[in-house]
Formats: sequence, C-alpha cells, structure tokens
Amino acid sequence: MIRIGIDEVGRGPLAGPVLAAAVHLPEPIQGLADSKCLKVTERERLALSIRSNAVWALGAASVAEIDRLNILAASHLAMRRAMRRLARHLPGQAYEILVDGHLDPGLGWPCRCIVGGDGLEPEIGAASILAKVVRDRLLARLGVRHPGYGFERHAGYPTAAHRAALEALGASVHHRRSFAPVRLALNNRASPSRTHPWP
Repeated sequence: MIRIGIDEVGRGPLAGPVLAAAVHLPEPIQGLADSKCLKVTERERLALSIRSNAVWALGAASVAEIDRLNILAASHLAMRRAMRRLARHLPGQAYEILVDGHLDPGLGWPCRCIVGGDGLEPEIGAASILAKVVRDRLLARLGVRHPGYGFERHAGYPTAAHRAALEALGASVHHRRSFAPVRLALNNRASPSRTHPWP
C-alpha cells in the first residue's frame, strides 16, 4: 500500500493561485511538520530534500478558476490535479491517501481526511511544505512583475500593507475578484470621490 499525503496552500490570500501537493515518501525525512510552524530557511531545506528523495506532484487552480468556482472547490480541484499527476508516476498501485482537512476533495480514490494532518502525518507535512515553498516563490516572482503590492513579502495574504496597496493601485490581474476586500477596493476606486480639489 502506497501512502500519499495531500495538502494545499493559498486559500486565504487575495491574490495568486491555490496550490496543492501530493507526496509519497519512500524513506522517512526528518523534521517534517506543518509548514506554518517552520522557519523559512527550514522550509526551504526540507522542500529540497522532498524534491530529491520523495515522489511528488503539484496541482494548481488559477485565479480565474477560484473566481468561477469558489475557493473551496478550487482547492479541491488543485488537489485532484496533484493526485492525478502523482498517480502517473505510481501506476497500478493501491493507495492509502491522507488529506489534510475534514472534506473529501473527490480524488477518485478512497482517502482519509485528517484535521490538522500536516502536523500529524509526515506525508501531509511534506505536501504542506512543498506546496508552501513553491507558491511563495511564485508570488515573489509576481512581486517583481507587479511592483507596489508587496507579493514577495506577504504572498498575497490580506495584510494591512496589501490592503493599502489595493486601495492605491487597484487590483492586478492576479487578484481574486470574488474576494470581498478586492471587490471593495475596486468599488472604491470606481466610485466618484466625495471631495475634489476643484469646485
């Protein structure tokens, strides 16, 4: 039985895709944990070890898919894509699939949902770390292409600085327009100003 852990990152941000990873660990990797509990340098080190020593695959759902489907459905879509890609590397196997959370993402294979699984199961922890590192790097690249939003610092999460940038600059093509803070910023920019520097 092949154990596979699946987790996603990026439900909460106002910008960027949601990203999922599916990971099988042929051998244990020391130090795996919930990615949110690790320092950046430790996450990077572990992600390199996972890439080198595990069987893994990534899946994503785009901003357009998030806005069309809703964030939960898009997260499950990303998980399904990651699992389908991993299955191509491990064909004809019997899988024991462990998914972080309490909702079955409809993978097409039986799975066990574990709340807080990224801190309990090494395979889910590995998936959490890999997805987090890859997504953070992607948002850092978007920060270079779209200066002013600070994507490289907050990875799209709704920090005070990010909200202020949205108010000042409006939404980029990578912002999720179905999310209330983005809609509010767009509406505020579209509304006539209450005060003008002229009569």
